[in-house]
Amino acid sequence: MLTGLRFRATVADAIIYRFNATVMSLPLILESNQLAQHLEDENLLIVDLCRNEVYTRMHLPGAVHVEPAELVSGTPPATGKLPNIGKLKALFARIGYAPEQQVVAYDDEGGGWAGRFIWTLDLIGHQSSSYLNGGLVAWTKNDLPTTTTIPEITAAEAPALEIDHSLIASIDDVLQAIEDPNSVIWDARSAEEFNGIMINAQRGGHIPGATNLDWLEVMDRERGLRIREDIAEHLKTLGITPDKDVITHCQTHHRSGLTYLVGKSLDYRIRAYDGSWSEWGNSPDLPIET
Repeated sequence: MLTGLRFRATVADAIIYRFNATVMSLPLILESNQLAQHLEDENLLIVDLCRNEVYTRMHLPGAVHVEPAELVSGTPPATGKLPNIGKLKALFARIGYAPEQQVVAYDDEGGGWAGRFIWTLDLIGHQSSSYLNGGLVAWTKNDLPTTTTIPEITAAEAPALEIDHSLIASIDDVLQAIEDPNSVIWDARSAEEFNGIMINAQRGGHIPGATNLDWLEVMDRERGLRIREDIAEHLKTLGITPDKDVITHCQTHHRSGLTYLVGKSLDYRIRAYDGSWSEWGNSPDLPIET
């Protein structure tokens, strides 16, 4: 029988072990060679957000596949809004998610969908997530192993999820940010969309006062689509600075998944407007500029 003192010590040791197992000390922005050293870690969940045909052809060992459509409501006109809680529960149960896991997300496009997945993890309060910097492109460029083997997934019980709405910007939040000198709206669409030349909604243009930095300009094509090394300095030249409250968006909060991720990695106070231009541009009463 355990004495009281020994029992307390044993429980304390278990808590410390669980904490260490939960927080694997992997950075938010994770390099390929770092992840390669942890592929056998027990509490690791690797999530592939590439197109299904890419996943079938090659993926990281042990990676489970998530269709980007599972991350959005799909309801027009704002198809990129967060899905209902039931859809999220089904997704996390299907991939065998557990709160104590270290989750690593990647895609093959430079971080849009992977960033969107990490934003979703943040919404449910997950503590340990990483983005594989450059995703599958950087991984294969470093000659690291891929496989076609589909891992056996033990589906988990649907987790009890609560959404942290402080990371989601609403229309009212954006309207307030327009008038707030301490806020900045980061539009991650192309310059053509921002200026109303390319129109993907009833109206073209941008939210008044928004700052445009195309998500493609955040990644470095010469470094396997990894986040550009000077991104912090570049953001400061545009007035997107850590002292501001930042709201980021694109057309459907796909491309702005990357810009949210970058802001998070720089300790910005950043939220995502998941309605994005598909909501704003299709709402005739909301203000726009071109």
